[in-house]
Amino acid sequence: MAHFDLPVPELRSFRAPDIPPPEFDEYWATALAEAAGHPLNARFTPVHSGYVAVRTFDVSFVGAEGARVAGWLHLPAFAEGPYPAVVEYLGYTGSRGLPHQRIEYAAAGYAHFIMDTRGQGPDTADPTEDDGAPHWGIVTRGLLDPARSYYKRVFVDAVRALDAIAAHEEIDASRVAVAGVSQGGGISIAAASLSDIPSLALVDVPFLCHFSRAVRLTDVDPYGSISRYLARFPGRADAAFETLSYVDGVHHAGRADVPVLMSVGLMDPVCPPSTVFAAFNNWRGTDREMVEYPFNGHEGGDQLQLRRRLDWLAQRWGDR
Repeated sequence: MAHFDLPVPELRSFRAPDIPPPEFDEYWATALAEAAGHPLNARFTPVHSGYVAVRTFDVSFVGAEGARVAGWLHLPAFAEGPYPAVVEYLGYTGSRGLPHQRIEYAAAGYAHFIMDTRGQGPDTADPTEDDGAPHWGIVTRGLLDPARSYYKRVFVDAVRALDAIAAHEEIDASRVAVAGVSQGGGISIAAASLSDIPSLALVDVPFLCHFSRAVRLTDVDPYGSISRYLARFPGRADAAFETLSYVDGVHHAGRADVPVLMSVGLMDPVCPPSTVFAAFNNWRGTDREMVEYPFNGHEGGDQLQLRRRLDWLAQRWGDR
């Protein structure tokens, strides 16, 4: 796909006009307080991944509304802890997969936790998925009521994952990064906003940013499922965008002050470049870096960006 969004100079300065709802901070404080009422009850069960250079644990903890959330924790077997940690959130419809699938950060000497996303894989259910509203995709669950928003539950899970990992005896809680691509990037922005634990953020081609622009600029899923829903139910647009405003990465970026490395594909039809820059330019912290891939779509920099992330972590934390 050719460049379809704003000219590059305008992208680099683009700011979203959206203003967060007045109850934004109270909404999230209440959500996290409700979750804190449930014991975290984190469990770490050793499993064999097939690798001798990595120690792997099957993890579960109690997330939003008392639901149990799964994950994998990889620790490098060739270095001694406590380890700096990367907490990774996954892309849309992804799952934690098998224990041997994602070990790159552990291979680089860091602890690596992969959080399963509720309702998107076989290992973590979303017990409140059936809320009585018609669903046109994962992103439309709870679309008409901020209290029932699907991503409210996911973001609370993300914060609880940080609590579980930071409390682990082999983790250096002063050096924890959040990371993710696409949906995982959007969750990382929220986690950096809602938790005091992260000290760094690695955010690539993030989804969940500047909804009001995204659904008018692309008809590709996941944003396309929202526009198709509103085409069928146009009278519900105000309620839908009110709900989405509480999870919008632009608003969360305005409350995130940790150093961030972000990337964007300037031909990305899934998460349009202007929506990514809207979050980046609203980032509260001044220590921020954007990597542009002029001829790439939603894959962004892929393995090139992985190497950038590893180099960036080494610069911040030192070689392991």
